[in-house]
Amino acid sequence: QVYLVESGGGSVQPGGSLRLSCAASGTIFSINMMGWYRQAPGKERELVATITSGDSTRYADSVKGRFTISRNNANNTVYLQMNSLKTEDTAVYNCYANLRTTMTSYYSNSWGRGTQVTVSS
Repeated sequence: QVYLVESGGGSVQPGGSLRLSCAASGTIFSINMMGWYRQAPGKERELVATITSGDSTRYADSVKGRFTISRNNANNTVYLQMNSLKTEDTAVYNCYANLRTTMTSYYSNSWGRGTQVTVSS
C-alpha cells in the first residue's frame, strides 16, 4: 500500500505565496517522476509541474516563472512553491508519484487526495 498526503493548501490574496508538500509513504522501492496536477471547477485537469528523479523539471506555460517544483528523494517528498498567485490558480491540487513497490514490479502512478488552493481578494 502506498500513501501520498498533500499539505500546505489554503486561501491567499492575489500576489501571495503558498508552498505545497506531498509525502509518499508505504511500500515503495523507487520513485521515478513526481508532480502536481490541478483541477478548477468546470475545467479539465491540468498538468502543473513534474520533476524526475534526476531533478529535471517541466512546467505548464501558465505557471512558468511563478511556480517551482522540487523534491527530497531521502524522504520521498515533492514540493510546489507557488509565488505571485493569481485568481486563476484557484483549484484542487493533486500530487502524484510514478513508482514501483518492488524491484521487479512495473512503475505505476499513485495519487494524493488533493489540497484546495484558493486565491481571492
